[in-house]
Amino acid sequence: MTRRILGLVGIPAALVVVVVFMTVSASGQGSGAVAPPLVITAYNGATPAPYRVPRTPWDDPDLQGVWSSDDTSGIPMSRPPQYADRLYQNDEEFANRVKQVETGITRAENAEGSFRGDFARRAFRQTSLIVDPPDGRTPAFTPRAELRRAPRDQGTFGNGPFDWTDDFTLYDRCITRGVVGSVLRVIYGNGNRIVQAPGMVAISYEMIHDTRIFYTDGRPRLGQSIQQYLGDSRARWEGEELVVETTNLTDRTSIGLNGNGLRHSAQMKFTERIKRVADDIVQYQITIDDPVTYEKPFTLSIPLTPLDGNRLLPYECHEGNYAIRQSLGAERAEDRALAEDLAKGIKRERRPVQDGLGIGGQPIGRGAGAGPGAGPGPGGPPQP
Repeated sequence: MTRRILGLVGIPAALVVVVVFMTVSASGQGSGAVAPPLVITAYNGATPAPYRVPRTPWDDPDLQGVWSSDDTSGIPMSRPPQYADRLYQNDEEFANRVKQVETGITRAENAEGSFRGDFARRAFRQTSLIVDPPDGRTPAFTPRAELRRAPRDQGTFGNGPFDWTDDFTLYDRCITRGVVGSVLRVIYGNGNRIVQAPGMVAISYEMIHDTRIFYTDGRPRLGQSIQQYLGDSRARWEGEELVVETTNLTDRTSIGLNGNGLRHSAQMKFTERIKRVADDIVQYQITIDDPVTYEKPFTLSIPLTPLDGNRLLPYECHEGNYAIRQSLGAERAEDRALAEDLAKGIKRERRPVQDGLGIGGQPIGRGAGAGPGAGPGPGGPPQP
């Protein structure tokens, strides 16, 4: 198995990030607001060493490889208040993160049992995945978005009710986690395989086994009436960066961990910037622009590093699996149990799906918000 080497070098943190804005075309979707250029957080705020990006035989920048967000362990999506507007940790804070990573390696490599979560092998100084706005916080939901809140936003990570398949998330149903949910780090399955051919780039995600194809040959977009879970993407090269603009999305996924959380609207547009910045790092950035759901656009920048083992593992999950039938059956069994107890003069609360155990160690009761993903990972948007 290919192993990644833990390289933890103390690099002075830069406390100020200068962001230059540029206008992107909205293609009739999104707000038409500006989106920031690539913020290369992989350099930890230091001046980058000169790097020559390898080229494909047809002379495009070469992004190919099997990359992972595993090394973003400990970096939340939204920035904790103690960092204020600092994008990078200071030396003391970074030393603590390095120690956490080293402890995680020791624990994972000596773990016993049939289940092993993926783990980080290096540390980055980044204080949040969100790099814009400058405070690193997820923008507030709009009043219109608040009206869409529903238990279905959390699926089986909440407490239902589950009366039909639409009460589950597309992640529960093994359909998709959406684009952002497929890149954010969770406890396993964080692989992103990039392959290229003349005029196109493809990215495959390990969990839920989605593949997206980006055409760079200038072909026209689909008609706006055609909506897809992963949208319609068109790409172009700007120097050594691949810039991908995606529209034509549905309103069935979220940008939270595993695609859970308050769902975005079908008017969302996102812009991705992808650049190889070292032999073993691809910087991936995505700007979310959904004026129906968020008060303003926001941008996440994520350093992707080689996936341990260098190949995507099969994710044996298929649409319409027995988990949905069993979950619905359990809910109907509780319906009957409530009716039988009431007939005996026993009036009780409905037994919650999580049964007080919670997700990721957080207790959850019926009607409370469930955590935004499966186990540890970067923080998500404000909880539904």
